[in-house]
Amino acid sequence: MDRRRKDELRQAGLAVGGGLLLTAAFPKIALAAAAWVALVPLLWALREARPAEAFRRAALFGIAHFASLLYWLVPTMVRYGGLPALPAVGILLLFASVLSLLFIAPAAAGLVLAVRRPRHLLLGLPLFWAGSEYLRSVLFTGFPWALLGTSQIGWLPFVQIADLAGPYGVSAVLAAANAAVFLLLLAASGRSWQGSNLTRRAAAGSAAAAACLAAAVWGYGVWRIAETDRRAAEAPRLRVAVIQGNIAQSMKWDPAFQAATIDTYVRLSREAEAQAPELIVWPESAAPFYFLAEIPPTRRLLEGIAGSRAHFLIGAPAFELRPGGAADYFNSAFLVAPAEARVLGRYDKAHLVPYGEYTPFKEYLPFLGKMVEHVGDFTPGPEGRTLAMAGRTLGIQICYEIIFPALARALVANGAELLITITNDAWYGKSAGPYQHFALAVLRAVETRRALVRAANTGISAFIDPSGRVHEPTPLEVEALAVRDIPLLAGRTPYVACGDLAPAAALAGAAGLALAGLRRRRREASQKDLPLSRRSVL
Repeated sequence: MDRRRKDELRQAGLAVGGGLLLTAAFPKIALAAAAWVALVPLLWALREARPAEAFRRAALFGIAHFASLLYWLVPTMVRYGGLPALPAVGILLLFASVLSLLFIAPAAAGLVLAVRRPRHLLLGLPLFWAGSEYLRSVLFTGFPWALLGTSQIGWLPFVQIADLAGPYGVSAVLAAANAAVFLLLLAASGRSWQGSNLTRRAAAGSAAAAACLAAAVWGYGVWRIAETDRRAAEAPRLRVAVIQGNIAQSMKWDPAFQAATIDTYVRLSREAEAQAPELIVWPESAAPFYFLAEIPPTRRLLEGIAGSRAHFLIGAPAFELRPGGAADYFNSAFLVAPAEARVLGRYDKAHLVPYGEYTPFKEYLPFLGKMVEHVGDFTPGPEGRTLAMAGRTLGIQICYEIIFPALARALVANGAELLITITNDAWYGKSAGPYQHFALAVLRAVETRRALVRAANTGISAFIDPSGRVHEPTPLEVEALAVRDIPLLAGRTPYVACGDLAPAAALAGAAGLALAGLRRRRREASQKDLPLSRRSVL
């Protein structure tokens, strides 16, 4: 094997190792410190890479990361999608490759094009990383799962800046820290970046700047937590119960278990009423039938909760007939007042799960079907719709919706005083999937400064305060209930008010730098082709 090929294999190994290290920062491993150095192996692999090489190596980094992060999709596709194991693994690798080739690889190639001097990585890497994360959040319906900043929910002061710039701001700080560590290693080893050397003094200065940034972020976080706690202590409160029925996915839609499922939720709700909740929250599709349309199970449910002094938020599918007899199906949450025997409102899930609740491109990918047991695709509801309850305004998100910062922001902009997410993570068992999903809810609370209530069929159910602390989390795959007084805050954070202006600016800045770098390289290449007498002295 020649020297060049050996070097390429070493760089590929570095990239793959960095991707796996990044995965370790997220649940279940949840080694938060790994996120502060996980990009360093990738940067080392990009050190002397040309743009095409940077693209390939970053693609390997991304594939290793996304495939190891989302491994739990394989048993889900096998068990509920009916796919053999080998095609399921292939689909996972295809998905990981698409995410890498669309987002990670172009960002790395752009970084190599744009950044010639190593110290400029301290700004360049945050711009390119945060910009690529924002693009991943919006392109092709978006997939902002496990953004870099999400890894820090265990170190709450560091994530408080999410109320200024969303999760992308936290990611940018981590990217700057990774750049600083890389620069220190670069100077210590005497190596260069794109042919440019870095003095130890310059590396130390860059590290000091990154340390000052981290200290400022930490200081802001400590102050913001104290201020938020003060506001929460003075805020009005709502007593909320969450019910976790722990209904196995294999039983959930079986008509033979329908009555038992209803009875389980009714029984647990009656137990919760001993603690006098004002609102009782059931998970997504806790009522496994068309609520109000299917009369016998609807009657059984309403009779079970009749006489309660609490309101109920009940997850259930719904449908509406269109002219001509066709129907639109919805994944919904119903707000019910049993004492008044009426439904006060219904929220329809606005952002549906591709290949879970509808099948995009099914004419091109006929082997991919939906993995939910339902006739036909769901129809999305309007974004930002809130529900009114006894003078309070509730913002509801169903399952997958919690991963999107923009949806929580829209609810709060429409007056939501409390965020509620209902979900069914039974698909993923005790894998890392439910833990990764839960982590996203913490950032939604911090970004909006709203308390968040989470009710999950098999867990994790919990309460999250406006500073991001998790209270009374339930174990996976057990029946459980929890009751807590929840503060209801008002007002808008800068992130709610300004939206994704900061990450959009980062994306635009990264694209501009990459284009400038491309023009510079082309100019330099054309200069080399000119006779010496005609070359620019510049």
